[in-house]
Amino acid sequence: MPVAAKRERPVYNPTILRWARERRGLDVEHVAEKLHQTAARVQAWENASEVPTVNQARALADLYERSFMEFFLDEPPTIKESTMVPDFRSHRRETIQREVVALKDIQYWAQAQRENALDLFEEAGDAIPSFPGTLFCTPATNPEDAARQSREAMDFTIESQLALKSSELNRFPTILRNRIERLGVLTLKNTSLREVGARGMCIAEFPIPVIVFGNEAPSAQAFTLAHELGHLALHQSGIISPLTASTTVIEAWCDKFAAAFLMPRAAVVGRAGVIPPQPAPYMPDVKVNELAAVFRVSPHAMLIRLVHLGYVLPAYYWSVKKPQFEQQEAEYKSFGRSEYYGTRFRNALGDLYTGLVMEAWSNGRITNHNAAQYMGIKNLQHLNDIRDHFG
Repeated sequence: MPVAAKRERPVYNPTILRWARERRGLDVEHVAEKLHQTAARVQAWENASEVPTVNQARALADLYERSFMEFFLDEPPTIKESTMVPDFRSHRRETIQREVVALKDIQYWAQAQRENALDLFEEAGDAIPSFPGTLFCTPATNPEDAARQSREAMDFTIESQLALKSSELNRFPTILRNRIERLGVLTLKNTSLREVGARGMCIAEFPIPVIVFGNEAPSAQAFTLAHELGHLALHQSGIISPLTASTTVIEAWCDKFAAAFLMPRAAVVGRAGVIPPQPAPYMPDVKVNELAAVFRVSPHAMLIRLVHLGYVLPAYYWSVKKPQFEQQEAEYKSFGRSEYYGTRFRNALGDLYTGLVMEAWSNGRITNHNAAQYMGIKNLQHLNDIRDHFG
């Protein structure tokens, strides 16, 4: 009986394997752990003494966030490097190479979606929306006034926010996101932000500025969206990490703007009572939680606002509650099944961008293949699902 010929493995370029790993800032031990291999085997792949299987190579491509086909190139591809947006302060208080690379990739992805949106507007012959000039301000502007003007421009009253039912709380970020998009802002969701200790990113390029937010708890997403809107009002790009006591002037202003936007002063006073002559040394959790529920925000955001307004001493937040809040947020996990196959693509790109693709596709200005490329979709069924549910 003839013996079946041994199937030869593809010939990958070991130099590309090493380049892709190093570009992600990963060491051999980390890769070996992720792929359930030994470090010696990973090194063998990179010095060509062994060849990974197709499944192993695809796992490497996923881990390195590179195309599998790049492993066959003669030399590393030329990658367009973006000028990093400012103000990223690592939660580890130090610069970590793999975080910088990951953030650059997120920024590059966000900028690519902005360019796609501009192309789609041109393709459709539609006027590109302009961010309202009346909202532009400086760090000297009172954030309370800026927040009020933003709400007016978005036609989003505090009464409509407070009227949300408890069952609608998880929809609040989506509602806020849609209102922000009415200002001509592209809002994108990228879960990788959380992996590198960032909460959000803002690219203040006009028209069509971009806000990127991550996979936080819904109430935290709302605060991040409002914070990034503050960045747009200041014309300041930024990558936002968790709060620190030594925050910059820009970050401090945007935090106050976000708090004032979500919890207007008059509305807070109306429910929490008159601001005391001297801040209290603490506020009971039950009181903070009650107010947070009223405003449909997190207790974390609520306490920040109470500190800003003078109800509570800052030391209570920084020394006592902030570590607790951060622990709770770190343990947050998103649950729930998508309503339909294309949900995650629509969630990632937002309704402004998705609507542009659907309009161009429905009007025959772009093909099925083009629409799938714009949405980052490989399975056309997902594209059909989005079209069937969009509206």
